[in-house]
Amino acid sequence: MSQPMNHSAARPAAIHVFVYGTLRAGEANDLRVAAAARGIPEPELLGPATLHGRLYDFGAYPGLVLDPTGTAVRGDIYRIDAALVPVLDEIEEVYPGGDALFVRENHAVVLGGSAVDCIVYPVSAQHVAGLPVITGGDWVAHRLARV
Repeated sequence: MSQPMNHSAARPAAIHVFVYGTLRAGEANDLRVAAAARGIPEPELLGPATLHGRLYDFGAYPGLVLDPTGTAVRGDIYRIDAALVPVLDEIEEVYPGGDALFVRENHAVVLGGSAVDCIVYPVSAQHVAGLPVITGGDWVAHRLARV
């Protein structure tokens, strides 16, 4: 007698990414544009989300230092195809064994009151000495206000 097939086991686990800077929609490294340029399925926007930390202004992009007592940093959560992860690593210049500014980590990010496990690209606190803090926690609003 055959066992019924468990379809959820055959489906790969969802991959979520929290984007807070230039990977956001309409920004310089919009992840939807990056996916389309490489023939990767379009990321699905799940909605606006927050992660606590301190956002720093590096000039052309922000860097997030994670801190549970920090500001609610605003960004968006997307469900992405696994093929997009190496592309995001390339954009953020994350390479195995390298000493990069950004690192790829997984963290719980708040979306509509629920925690979602997401890939996040924070920076180390050692890289932000002397940089201005983005006090509002929103890179896009900050960038637009600078102009």
